Amino acid sequence: MTTGITVRVDSDKCQGHARCSALAPELFLLDEFGNAREARSGCVPAELVDKAYMARANCPEEAIIVESEDLV
Repeated sequence: MTTGITVRVDSDKCQGHARCSALAPELFLLDEFGNAREARSGCVPAELVDKAYMARANCPEEAIIVESEDLV
């Protein structure tokens, strides 16, 4: 089910702590240096919404952005 929620990683802020991938490996991929990028084109399935927000809350660099489409 589509939620209208996406995640993005600000690559300028990411320092490779890899907490996002540890908390939500379904949503984030790591490069060879541990820097994250979005998996699934950033789309967040309904069952992973909580993990997306947990990853954002645990990023020490505040590099995770969770966006929600207004479906009005």
